[in-house]
Amino acid sequence: MPTTPSAREADPERVSAPGWEELKETPPPSLLRRFFTTHRHILGLLAGALVAHVRRVREREPERARGLRFALQRAAAAFYRLFLDKDLRDLPFPVQFRRRLEILGPTYIKLGQVLSLRDDLLPKEITDELKNLLDRLPVVSFERFLELVREGVGRPIEEMFSWVDPQPLGSASIAQTHRARTVEGDDVIIKAVKPNIAETLRRDAVLLKIFGSFLELFLARFQPRRVIDEFVDYTLKEVDLRREADNAETFAANFRDVPDIVFPRVYRQYSGERVLCMEFLDGFPPTSPKAALLSDAERDKLVDIGAVAIIRMLYKDGFFHADLHAANLLILPGPKAGFIDLGMVGRFDDKLRRTLLYYYYCLVMGDSENAARFLTAVAEPGPRGDPKGFQREVEEISRRWFRRAGSGGVSIAQLIMESVSRAAHYRMYFPVELVLMVKALVTFEGVGQLLKPGLDVAKVSQRHVSRIFIAQFSPLRLAKETLRGAPEVVDALVKAPLLITEGLRYLETMTQQPRENPLNALRGSVMGGFCLVAGAILAASHGPWPLWAALFALGAALFLRRTS
Repeated sequence: MPTTPSAREADPERVSAPGWEELKETPPPSLLRRFFTTHRHILGLLAGALVAHVRRVREREPERARGLRFALQRAAAAFYRLFLDKDLRDLPFPVQFRRRLEILGPTYIKLGQVLSLRDDLLPKEITDELKNLLDRLPVVSFERFLELVREGVGRPIEEMFSWVDPQPLGSASIAQTHRARTVEGDDVIIKAVKPNIAETLRRDAVLLKIFGSFLELFLARFQPRRVIDEFVDYTLKEVDLRREADNAETFAANFRDVPDIVFPRVYRQYSGERVLCMEFLDGFPPTSPKAALLSDAERDKLVDIGAVAIIRMLYKDGFFHADLHAANLLILPGPKAGFIDLGMVGRFDDKLRRTLLYYYYCLVMGDSENAARFLTAVAEPGPRGDPKGFQREVEEISRRWFRRAGSGGVSIAQLIMESVSRAAHYRMYFPVELVLMVKALVTFEGVGQLLKPGLDVAKVSQRHVSRIFIAQFSPLRLAKETLRGAPEVVDALVKAPLLITEGLRYLETMTQQPRENPLNALRGSVMGGFCLVAGAILAASHGPWPLWAALFALGAALFLRRTS
């Protein structure tokens, strides 16, 4: 352990945390002021886009730099250039976009990080640039951090921790982390939400939703309102650190039978809504030089553990780490794999989880046709969407990738990314959960390549995904799925006598009535046929027998009425 001062004896000279820019704590701006600031940067971005477009055409496509239309664009760009920030106006548009998001602060940096994943909606040059957004943001002073912890938990620091490191471990857009030791002697990590962040996020969320509705009028193809709504929902949840604590405990419960996959223990007694205290996992990231010292057997084990973790999270539990990158993975003694920073998670409902399981299974088995079919089933067509065209395109992409596959195998993550990136062209929209899934797979594949260059991810995945795929059809699982529908079956059984009695009574009444006009008879035959067909479908699908029996009875009554 480093010899740093205790929380009660912090060195005043170290409060500013050397090597870190200190956050200037000011009250959050009013909604109106924030609106004008955001509006100014949006207008600057639009003007910068025009300036960058004109410059790019003149430099790279001189044959297009002719005619009245380009002359007007050039004149407008020259005018707008006078009002643009000198440090930004000569930069390419993707760089301007990134820089303005950084200037606007934490909410927009977080938005840019989410947009960097949306290869299905944005051009690659923009998503690539957004991956360079700041990940080392200004920190609050050590004294202020201790105040945040004290206020967040409602207890004096001395009652909780015998030592807190004045040097931050990390500082992201929402929270700041420090190492510490509890009074019981356990090594932990303390994570605290920065001051005024929650209020700033809420105000920015209002503005972003307004902006998303405005963009929807002009860029409906890219679903801006939906993307922003998803972002706001995920980000506001991250501010409540109790959710991260819940996530950590859920992951630990899901993997309690896999001791080689570790999630940090949560110290609830030292945590609150804005403060989280978690076990310190003493390991190193896969990018560390220490990883080079691992033996081949240890590397093989870690790759296999990673495959188990990712495939099980995605396709068995439907609950997965949605902010997965190399810094959030740790190699622990054993070796074991540790997962940290669990604030952002993705969830699949049963239907989506099964569809994506079948999609991934088809990919690793080389079944291009069915892989394309299942991926298309996940997407939602937008206005003038072309699902059939998208399915043909994805099938062709998959066939091309499998034909190119050499001895090193296919990059499954890159194959999925290329398939998903074609969605915007066919006006198809994917849920954000699928994009987060792709990020998890890209991370697993990238880390796997670091540990085992030339890794065949498809081959490694086949055994694990096949086990989960076959488990879908085990008698025990099918029995459990059947029991989930038990309340509806019981309800149908309770109502069955009444349905059958009413059907027979109607049959008796209809047979005693005089013949009606032909149109009524025709209506009766149509309704009777509908009831008989519906009853047959229910019977064939093993639906509740009282319900299909009642439908058969009602259908027969209507047909008898037709011939009475």
